[in-house]
Amino acid sequence: MKSVQTWPWAIGIDDISISITHCGVCYAEVAWTQNKFGDAKYPVVPGHEIVGVVKEVGSNVKGFKVGDHVGVGTYVNSCRDCEYCNDGFEVYCSKGAIFTYNHVDLDGTITRGGFSTYIVVHERYCFQIPKDYPLASAAPLLCAGITVYSPMIRHKMNQPGKSLGVIGLGGLGHMAVKFGKAFGLNVTVFSTSISKKDEALNLLGADKFVVSSNEQEMLEVSKSLDFIIDTASGTHPFDPYMSLLKTSGVLVLVGAPTEVKLSPISLIHGMKSISGSAAGGTKDTREMLDFCAANKIYPEIEVIPIQYVNEAIERLIKRDIKYRFVIDIENSLK
Repeated sequence: MKSVQTWPWAIGIDDISISITHCGVCYAEVAWTQNKFGDAKYPVVPGHEIVGVVKEVGSNVKGFKVGDHVGVGTYVNSCRDCEYCNDGFEVYCSKGAIFTYNHVDLDGTITRGGFSTYIVVHERYCFQIPKDYPLASAAPLLCAGITVYSPMIRHKMNQPGKSLGVIGLGGLGHMAVKFGKAFGLNVTVFSTSISKKDEALNLLGADKFVVSSNEQEMLEVSKSLDFIIDTASGTHPFDPYMSLLKTSGVLVLVGAPTEVKLSPISLIHGMKSISGSAAGGTKDTREMLDFCAANKIYPEIEVIPIQYVNEAIERLIKRDIKYRFVIDIENSLK
């Protein structure tokens, strides 16, 4: 007789157990599987772009029911009582948000991510995914999507007619282009690789493409941008990009270069600023998911089986991906 599978994790009264169908592959999977920060807690179970179907709900859960399509992003717990948690910015929790994997939770256990068949999460950190939105496409929204959407809203980059520059055209960059166009912005993509020009203009709908190493092309867009989203994590200069901003323009850093170096004059002359941003809070995430569904915004993805994940991570290191790997967990294990 075949035994009935049971969930080995206890379901708390406010928890949801989710049968994972898909999980995106983020550069975080490189960082922590290879212990680049020196804090890997092996065995690491990566994955923080998680989507699936609700299998069970706790007795106090009001916003979800069995069968709902849901997502889980980069964090799964927080203090729930500080000013940031109270404002829906749990990712900036004063006591520190608990990341979805490789983090010590409040009960002392190590969090495990979405390269798995299921996850149990407090309902506060779960998000409804509209039924008509493909689950595979929803996965990258939980990190790549919200990481650019949140600062775009915070800095009022949703004003039609304004101009946006996007540095880098990977998982985050391509979503910044899609959001920019949906907001009615004039979007310019900056890349070191001319090979990305066709897709930037014709697939993603950017208005202009600039090779950032070409001084003449950079000069032609001087003082033309209201905003810049910088998604590049490799070492790169900042002064040339600050010169592209209009007076009072802002550059938002969502990539993680080794250092940020620029002349103070780049800020002082022109009243310009640099701002950093992590993944967004629960309020922004819910808003973003609804916005993507309403505007039919879908990440560009390559769906892979779980058996291919090591090759996918190697390709990610080589930047051989357009633009996000998504693991088909459900069908990989059949």
